[in-house]
Amino acid sequence: MRRRELLKAAGASVAAVALPRIGRADKANKLVFVPALDLSLLDPVVTPARPTRNHGYLVFDTLYGIDTNWAAQPQMVEGHQVDEDGLIWTLTLRDGLRFHDKEPVLARDVVASIRRFAARISFTNALMTMTEELSAPDDRTVRFRLKRPFPHLPEALAGPGANVPAIMPERLAATSPFTPVAEIVGSGPYRFSPMSMSAAPAPPTSALRSISRERTDPWASRPGQRSRISIV
Repeated sequence: MRRRELLKAAGASVAAVALPRIGRADKANKLVFVPALDLSLLDPVVTPARPTRNHGYLVFDTLYGIDTNWAAQPQMVEGHQVDEDGLIWTLTLRDGLRFHDKEPVLARDVVASIRRFAARISFTNALMTMTEELSAPDDRTVRFRLKRPFPHLPEALAGPGANVPAIMPERLAATSPFTPVAEIVGSGPYRFSPMSMSAAPAPPTSALRSISRERTDPWASRPGQRSRISIV
């Protein structure tokens, strides 16, 4: 299931099952949510806990998403090319991607992030076992040189499991996959606000808005969008 569909389904489930636990804030565009379990850990790579995973998909983005047919679809990537022998995959990042600290998302951030979450996601780990070299030839290109063909490479990077294949800045991705990162900086629909334990929308930069409208992601400008989600 792609992230936009997951969020819609999650919203429907919350409305149907946990309605008494959702409060209307003073402003109509703010949602206050009380999860069944405490959101005690914010790094979605180090734990499969559902509250962390749900929060992670709000704050971080992924290279591919999973559609309703369980097929990987480009999300942060513009597309990919595969050599005839199936041994070299070249992924191109979308133009204009930025983290919430306003720094651009670069291929080296992606490479470091893949290496980190591969240690916690078995499907990605299998891909890395078949990888001879993972590199970033330039700022928008990620290249896999494989030992043998791995046709489900996009699915392995989409991570349709509990741990989130989150893309984060290289400086954070250098953290051990068994140690939570010191900061929560993603490029997803919402920006983490540590003071209030809430998620606010990503900065409305022209690049993000352009990509959002093209991809019709939840953080595109649209009626009824929540400007803030507070997790109590």
